[in-house]
Amino acid sequence: MRWTHAAGRGLLALVVLLTGYVTAGAHADDAPAGGRGPLTLATAGDLTAYLGPLLDDWNRTNPGERITLVELPDSADETRSQMITDLRGGSRGRFDILNIDVAWTSEFAAAGWIRPLPRDRFPLDAFLPPVVDTATWDGQLYAVPYVTNAGLLLYRKDVLAEEGLPPPRTWAELEHAARTVAPKHGLDGYAGQFLPYEGLTVNAAEAVYSAGGTILGDEGERVTVNSDAAREGIGFLARGVREGWIPREALTYKEEESKQAFLDGGLLFLRNWPYAYAAASAEGSPLAGKVGAVPLPGPDGPGASVLGGSNLAVSTHARHPDTAARLIAYLTSEPVQRQVLTRGALPPVRAALYEDPKLVRDHPYLPTLRAAVLAAAPRPKSPRYDQVSLVVQAVVHDATTGRQTPERAVRRLARELAVISRG
Repeated sequence: MRWTHAAGRGLLALVVLLTGYVTAGAHADDAPAGGRGPLTLATAGDLTAYLGPLLDDWNRTNPGERITLVELPDSADETRSQMITDLRGGSRGRFDILNIDVAWTSEFAAAGWIRPLPRDRFPLDAFLPPVVDTATWDGQLYAVPYVTNAGLLLYRKDVLAEEGLPPPRTWAELEHAARTVAPKHGLDGYAGQFLPYEGLTVNAAEAVYSAGGTILGDEGERVTVNSDAAREGIGFLARGVREGWIPREALTYKEEESKQAFLDGGLLFLRNWPYAYAAASAEGSPLAGKVGAVPLPGPDGPGASVLGGSNLAVSTHARHPDTAARLIAYLTSEPVQRQVLTRGALPPVRAALYEDPKLVRDHPYLPTLRAAVLAAAPRPKSPRYDQVSLVVQAVVHDATTGRQTPERAVRRLARELAVISRG
């Protein structure tokens, strides 16, 4: 799994530069426990240099609350593992603030590793509403959204214009163009991220959600996937591979591989995150001026994306919780959120930025992304999300490779998720 599909990578960079030097394994300066003081923030490693001024600003105005960064491996699985090891250490742990994938919030909260946060300390009303749901567990706020994301359908607008076709709004329109138009232009039809990893969980959930279904309910206690909607969604993906308008090579794609296939002129349609659209549209790209983006289609109209992004959480044993809250409020302030977009091309959580005329002019995909985020939903919430994701990946992979029919795959998925939900 890439760190929340590109949006996470930029967030990591933001926090790295905001929090000062990288001191892997170091603890912030010793200070008596209390409301304010120095803290340590843990995040996966991915440095860029565009947010240096924010570091200077924070340190200049908060000299007694310096943040030390512990940079963990770039791999999301390794980062999660090291965070959990530290959090299980209780008061001996090094990490005060945690930069976590949105899918980890429920697991960390249910385990008691991160503390509930007071809603009135953060500008939640200014956020796009769906992103707040990624930060809650059992009715309480356990993290604060910082960067969001939603999948989009990228398409070759030059090819569709030549054929006199609008971008697809439904699966039938997408499938028809992928089967008939793409081969005429030497292209494969459609791809997403179909390798068995976190990206396949996301793509499968989007297919199920777009068909009107769900996977889990009641914070993971109820299995809801055994439905006609789930069979339709997984069937859509399996049929595409079987009929060839989803190339079999797509079964090996993660974000970068699928983006490159699109940039190389190999695909008519691609499901990916907005960073792929930005790369395809950038000056010097072979597809500059030839790419459009719309919300993901569904059976009868626009479908539903899965929310990506990262949340900021506070360890249960954080030494200075007031400083932690102040830093998170700063990171979600309008000036910082604006720079997340303008300097990092990352989707901010503040709703007003998506309607700012200058930002929309400079980032024309913003209205489409806003619509996608507003129609999006979190990944299935569960205190055992890592197990849920592994099961979804395995079962859906068997369906897309033809080892199991979609009908049998959904029944198997329901059985295996029921075992997980019972603990």
